[in-house]
Amino acid sequence: MGFIDVIKTKAKADKKTIVLPESEDRRTYEAAAQILKEDLANIILVGSEEAVKKGSEGLDISEAVVVDPATSDKTAAYIDKLVELRQKKGMTPEQAKEIMLNQYLYYGVMMVKMGDADGMVSGACHSTADTLRPCLQILKTKPGTKLVSAFFLMEVPNCEFGENGTFVFADCGLNQNPNPEELAAIAASSAESFKSLVGAEPKVAFLSHSSKGSAKHADIDKVTAAVEIAKNENPDLMLDGELQLDAAIVPSVGASKAPNSKVAGHANVLIFPDLDAGNIGYKLVQRLAKAEAYGPVTQGIAAPVNDLSRGCSAEDIVGVVAITAVQCQQK
Repeated sequence: MGFIDVIKTKAKADKKTIVLPESEDRRTYEAAAQILKEDLANIILVGSEEAVKKGSEGLDISEAVVVDPATSDKTAAYIDKLVELRQKKGMTPEQAKEIMLNQYLYYGVMMVKMGDADGMVSGACHSTADTLRPCLQILKTKPGTKLVSAFFLMEVPNCEFGENGTFVFADCGLNQNPNPEELAAIAASSAESFKSLVGAEPKVAFLSHSSKGSAKHADIDKVTAAVEIAKNENPDLMLDGELQLDAAIVPSVGASKAPNSKVAGHANVLIFPDLDAGNIGYKLVQRLAKAEAYGPVTQGIAAPVNDLSRGCSAEDIVGVVAITAVQCQQK
């Protein structure tokens, strides 16, 4: 059974309610129909009855709950709560009403905040910034979290590396050029996410173009500093670096380039030095190795809200909704 099949089984065992606010996108409806058919989650769609009916033509979404902000009896409470949360930033009731009636991502996040949904998935037709802005303004960060970051759960077919071809790649969607402290925080969160979703021991590799001092550069210094911070803060976590990609995941190369490392050659959590490397890396594996790439999944927000790549398929949305549902169970 593949990773996403395991996640779907977990999602079915304790169904959660996930809101999908992008009612302007056909992929949302295709995904909702599949989620309901597989009984993975309860689905809320944000939009007018007319728009939802038109957008879902030919699909069975009869079991989804449709919430129209213009007519819902909960909208007034959401407006009041938004004013309360943002009043120090100058939010007025008029502005809050405008946002609630017209920006469905904010409406979906408010549903999570008020307990009317367990989680939200968005991003098929919105940028990461647009998806995460309302989350950070309304939900805030999870207690004890130093940094909100994003990872992709990669499932590579016919792959003997990682955890039977399953990896976490981070950060591939949010933090542009993390400093050593931020890289260490990303690693800690990613290890926790790997363990909770995959159920195996995380083996964390901090990636670089150098392995154990084979090159000298300020970019490498940043990675080695992050490794030291992460080791001090997480003494029980298996982590190492700096490692080149092949040294991190290929046993023979790891044994050659880092013979004293317990992680080299066996890594299943890959920490990229910056967003350029992470984003390029996951898309290379997705497109050339035909891997399934689920995400970007956010970590560090007070409630499960996850982003999507704007190039996602409906099937990708189904997978991220299943992951989000499992995160809701663990919360």
